[in-house]
Amino acid sequence: MRTPNAMAPYRIRSIERAAAVLQLLSGRARRLGVVELAGQLNLPKATVHGILRTLRDAGFVEQDADSGKYQLGAALLHMGSSYLDGNELRSRALNWSDTLASRTGESVRIGMLHEGRVLVVHHVFRPDDSRQALEVGALLPAHATALGKALLAETPDALVEQALARFTPTTITEPDVLRAELRQVRERGWATDHEELVEGEGSYAAAVRDRRGIVVGAIGISGPVQRLLPDGAPDTDLVSSVREAARAVSRELGAIPW
Repeated sequence: MRTPNAMAPYRIRSIERAAAVLQLLSGRARRLGVVELAGQLNLPKATVHGILRTLRDAGFVEQDADSGKYQLGAALLHMGSSYLDGNELRSRALNWSDTLASRTGESVRIGMLHEGRVLVVHHVFRPDDSRQALEVGALLPAHATALGKALLAETPDALVEQALARFTPTTITEPDVLRAELRQVRERGWATDHEELVEGEGSYAAAVRDRRGIVVGAIGISGPVQRLLPDGAPDTDLVSSVREAARAVSRELGAIPW
């Protein structure tokens, strides 16, 4: 008979360390040196250098010739594209997200929860000539976005026990206040944020369900608060458009119409 230790899940430390390096390089700094990585991971410099050399040979990281620092490599872009191509939520929502952008005149994002944050898997630009940045692959704070609230409303309370970072004066940072808002989101079927992530911007979102009735993502619009929340009040037409898009994508995923 196996001992309890033998029954424990087997973890490969070298892979865990390589994954930790990639996660750090995907953070805000983007470009880090061996000494910086070793310090943040609490590992010997020789160990980190060996990991980076292996990742570089595989194309997962690249080294800047001038600074000697490392950044994510092109191979990860290909892998990320493959993930997006195979993501059912994204593929089922493509047409509906285009329609939502056209109908509302605002940018559309589709997201799903990933380690307590919102991973943007699809982004449609506003149908105008304004300068915009593609947000696919971005991780957004769940408590400060309509997408995140639509997703958190269906998750256990444990996800709102974490520290809630403040981004603007109106960001919700008290867990009890967030729970109360999430209850409202569940009751009315949509979420909003009013300058809670970026001053001057607002958003609406609604959850998307699959054939099991489980929330697998959310779809929403974002734009200037003067258009989305005139006088601070929700725009019922925009809310209806977002909810209709969420229902349409849910039907594409096999959810029972509601």
